[in-house]
Amino acid sequence: MQADQLGRSVVIVGYKPKPGKEEELLALTREHVPLLRREGLATERPVVVAKAADGTLIEVFEWEAGGVEKAHRNPAVLRLWERYWEACSVIPLNTLPEAGSPFAGFTPVEL
Repeated sequence: MQADQLGRSVVIVGYKPKPGKEEELLALTREHVPLLRREGLATERPVVVAKAADGTLIEVFEWEAGGVEKAHRNPAVLRLWERYWEACSVIPLNTLPEAGSPFAGFTPVEL
């Protein structure tokens, strides 16, 4: 069965840290998918985190079927996301210079 038939989706998100918030953003990213998994919202697919030249963190993970919708009603997730918005802006990937390359390359980040 294909992933779209299961209702799962892989998401790629760009988090651009606000000035002086780089370490806070990294700490939040360490918490993010483990929290989503505890709440039954993300799969066990390995998470990939990388950094763009401008410091933007790129996170790749897989939502469970219905996970996105449920996350927007989950108090624990909403509290974590509030902390994210204090530390970063979510940006479109196509605004990153690396995204202009057919083989966009980013620096791996260990969580």
